[in-house]
This record gives sequence, structure tokens and C-alpha cells, in this order.
Amino acid sequence: MRAFENRPDTFVCDEPFYAHYLLLTRLPHPGREEVIASQENDWGKIAHWLTGPVPEGKSIFYQKHMAHHLLPGMGREWLSRVVNCFLIRDPRAMLMSLDAKYPNPTLSDTGLPQQQEIFDRVRRETGRVPPVIDARDLLENPRALLHKLCETLGIPFTDRMLHWPAGPRPTDGIWAKHWYDAVWKSTGFQTFLDPAGDLPAHLEPLYQHCMEPYATLHAQRLTA
Repeated sequence: MRAFENRPDTFVCDEPFYAHYLLLTRLPHPGREEVIASQENDWGKIAHWLTGPVPEGKSIFYQKHMAHHLLPGMGREWLSRVVNCFLIRDPRAMLMSLDAKYPNPTLSDTGLPQQQEIFDRVRRETGRVPPVIDARDLLENPRALLHKLCETLGIPFTDRMLHWPAGPRPTDGIWAKHWYDAVWKSTGFQTFLDPAGDLPAHLEPLYQHCMEPYATLHAQRLTA
């Protein structure tokens, strides 16, 4: 999100379905009521906005979504009117990070089954493999991977995607104060580091369930 927001031709929105997701699931996420009050709650109206004109006269509309926000009762038709790209992360690292912020996550909380559902739908409807980027590949060679992504999307790459000012942005969701501490400190892509320590025992069953959808997407990822 920071990389695309630093482009002069791009408008960014941050997790536009989060309020709808919290309203329907009633999950006790940090700042739940504040998030619900900060956004449109009707998913249909949100989807209409996401597939309409790009705000502020920009040419690119970057939408950061969490795949698990796409709840079963939401329509999928609007997905064919946007270009879908997928960011994946090794389940071990992802689960350790998620568990630290949101203890005892479920498979649905990881977003991996939803990512695979969307991926399969896009490939079936377009006859093409949509772009998939693995977080490790991106951190190890951000310039090459972003260049490849831009090439795949038919947009020009710019070095401005590699660095950005530290701190919050007006486009950050109201939840940023709970989740974006590392993002706010960043000025670029960090060096890849494996998380220290073993996977906690309570996450091991979930890790096994995550591996199948992750492996499916990982096999289709962009490489430099």
C-alpha cells in the first residue's frame, strides 16, 4: 500500500470492507466500534464505489483488501471489474504475526481460503493467471518484483515505489493505531528476516490447514 501510495498517479483506499466485516461477524477487534463508525457499512455501496471512477482524477485505483473481509453473503460480480493481485506470506511467519495481535486465529482469519477462492474465480473467468507475489520474494528483491508486477499490470514502474516518508497517512484506516506501528516506522521495504523461535504448539494444526492454499498460490507467484 505504501509503495503504490507514493506514486503520483495512484489513489489508495485501505480495507474498505472492514466495517461491514466487523458489523456482521461481531468480532471483538481492537477499536471495533470506531471502525464501524468510520466507514460505509453497506457492501453493495462500497463495491459500487470501488468499481466507479478513480477518485481525485488519478489513473490507478489501488485498493488494499483483506481477503477474509469477503464474507459468504457478499456478491462476487464486482471482482470481475477490478484487477486482482494477491500478496501471500509463508504461513509460519504469518501465523506468528497474526497470533501476536489477534490470539487464537482460525483458518478463515488467515484469508488464505478466500484468496484461493478469488484466485480460482479470476483464473476461470479471464483464462489468465492473476499476479501473485510472495512477501519473502518482495522483501528480498523489491525493485525486481515491483517492476515485474507493474509490467504484468501494464503500468510504468517508478523508483518512488521503493521509499516513502515515515509516519501515518490520511488514507490509513482508523484502525492503523492498533495495527500499523511497524508500517508507520518504515521508510521502505525491510530486509527479510525469518521470525525467531518455533511455531507455538497451539498454531500447529492451523499451520497444516494453511499449507494447501498457500502452496497452490505460491506455485503461481511472480518471480524476478
